[in-house]
Amino acid sequence: MTMKGLYNSFMYAARAHAKWEIETSFNIIKNRKQLLILFIMALPLLIPAMAHAADFIGGKSAFGPSFFSPTTFYGSIAVGVVAGLITGCIGAGGGFVITPALMSLGVKGILAVGTDMFHIFAKAIMGTTLHKKMGNVHAGLAIAFLIGSGLGVTGGGMINRALFNYNPVMSDLLISSVYVILLGFLGFFALSEYIGMRKKSPKGGDAHGGPDEMTALGAKLQSINLAPMIKFDEHVVPGGRRISGIFVAICGSVTGFLASILGVGGGFVTFPMFVYGLGISTGTTVGTDILQIIFTAGYGSIAQYAIYGYVFYTLAMGMLLGSLFGIQVGAITTKVVPGTQIKAFYALAILAGFVNRLFALPEKLAQMNYITLVPSTAAIITKIGVWLFFGLVSIFAFWIIGTFIANIPKLRAESGYDVEDTKGGVSQ
Repeated sequence: MTMKGLYNSFMYAARAHAKWEIETSFNIIKNRKQLLILFIMALPLLIPAMAHAADFIGGKSAFGPSFFSPTTFYGSIAVGVVAGLITGCIGAGGGFVITPALMSLGVKGILAVGTDMFHIFAKAIMGTTLHKKMGNVHAGLAIAFLIGSGLGVTGGGMINRALFNYNPVMSDLLISSVYVILLGFLGFFALSEYIGMRKKSPKGGDAHGGPDEMTALGAKLQSINLAPMIKFDEHVVPGGRRISGIFVAICGSVTGFLASILGVGGGFVTFPMFVYGLGISTGTTVGTDILQIIFTAGYGSIAQYAIYGYVFYTLAMGMLLGSLFGIQVGAITTKVVPGTQIKAFYALAILAGFVNRLFALPEKLAQMNYITLVPSTAAIITKIGVWLFFGLVSIFAFWIIGTFIANIPKLRAESGYDVEDTKGGVSQ
């Protein structure tokens, strides 16, 4: 598979996850029971005494203490808003910026990872629309994948905790380095895609879909008869296809490991491995991916981070509240924002995270004595990365919110028109 194909598969997975997250957020907002649950979960933010009682699953007195201040908490809400705006407006993964943003606010890397995973899980259990996807979830593939994912999440969590206990700086260095590679890859390809869109109109077809035919690697792996064999995709090809559960579990372990290291759902690697590597249809892949995200985030955040004190509960709730608002505004604003501008801001948001973690590396490397650098110089480089990051994402956020406010009359008119159409039986 080419680098462009790998990028497209990442983006397809990000869009599938974003679609589920948007549905989940709207489900929470529209359901009074879910809003009541959200209010109860947010009580530690509203009642200071309860905030201190929440320290047993994170907070400023956790086993992995992180500097806490009102700025950090309000910053977590802002981070949630920005991530929600990216998800809602762009329809792609805004979660990539959460861990780098929290680390920039002074939260240690391992706490940022655990908190991000807990925030994903909290949103999932409150407003999950998984039942809508269950028709695409294959039980055999899901079981094999989740077994592997559980092993991967456990391994990633153990490594993160071991590194943090050995040297917190080494833990931050590992997390930052992986983010530099991932965000650099996604950001520069997103930027090149935007430039390509400006030069010429895209031709027909979905550039972010999977391959029309099974890849050579997928055909090769499916030809290997290694028990247990799983039959799937009967709705795609007559007689279905077969793949060894061992290969599926291996894919699950890779996904779980990366998710546990980075603090994300892990869906961005599930799609390329399933579709390009194992030859599984995109529909089956998306359904299974949504299921694994809930499991991975839940098991990882609780069993690998929360019980060890590496979940910052108050920040997780701040991000949840912020993201619900951001997703609503972002999703509505797409009706009045040109697609090319959305592409541009997505590329900038991802590259902002890349620059942020890249500029943090010199200070981490100097603290580990891998390079020689004056502490004051290293601190200045880190601060430049922080200011560049928050400056770029703030421009994006203010632009989207400003566009939304400026177009409220137009959006209201369109909403009223849609309602009339629905009453008349035009809309489905």
